[in-house]
Parts: sequence; C-alpha cells; structure tokens
Amino acid sequence: MTNEHIELVKRWLEDNSSVSIEELKANADAALAAWLSARAAGVAGWAADAAYWVKRYEELTNDK
Repeated sequence: MTNEHIELVKRWLEDNSSVSIEELKANADAALAAWLSARAAGVAGWAADAAYWVKRYEELTNDK
C-alpha cells in the first residue's frame, strides 16, 4: 500500500527541487486532514464502547 504523502516527502528528500513549497504545504494539509478524520472515527468508536458499558453497568446494577 502506497502512502502518497510519504512518497511526496521521499521525493523531496531525494531532490528538494523536485517538489515545490506549495506542493509540500498542500501535502501537509491533506495529511493532517486525513489524520484528524481517522482520529475522529476512533473517538466515535470509543464513545460507542463507553455507551455500551454504561448501559451494561446500569442493567447489572439496576442503577438507572
């Protein structure tokens, strides 16, 4: 699996003139957006797990 963000940085490291500053900035913005999206999905999963365990606790203890 190829990560386009990593590949662009690798190209830049091999030859700084092969990638423009604008491309690097756009790459950084896109990589950050992808990371934030993945984190948001993870947080949503944690929230669902937490809701499940709260409900389970209430069922087991009759504490509602």
